[in-house]
Amino acid sequence: VQLQASGGGAVQTGGSLRLSCAASERVGTMAWFRQAPGKEREFVAAIRWGSGGRTYYSDSVKGRFTIFGDGAKKTLDLQMNDLKPEDTSVYYCAAGNVILSSLRRSRYYYNWGQGTQVTVSS
Repeated sequence: VQLQASGGGAVQTGGSLRLSCAASERVGTMAWFRQAPGKEREFVAAIRWGSGGRTYYSDSVKGRFTIFGDGAKKTLDLQMNDLKPEDTSVYYCAAGNVILSSLRRSRYYYNWGQGTQVTVSS
């Protein structure tokens, strides 16, 4: 599966950005992760098409970010509102047939997009 991510950029605290990801084929779970310099890759949000599009979020973004997409069109978006400097990171789109208990763990995803930079200034 090939993933093509787009979006990102630079905004000030409180601003909004939208990331998009297009997949070459449908997979069971699609997710967004992020990785800041010197830190491990961190789960952001996921959507499971096999569960009717149920969504999952990390505590740090819940209520501010929204993951959505179209399983038939194989697209995934992440709307990010009320951005904070600590959201600054490279964001990655990921896909895989991941079981529920593993969807927050990056090592269970076997397909990754190229990463897109999000920078939030104070």
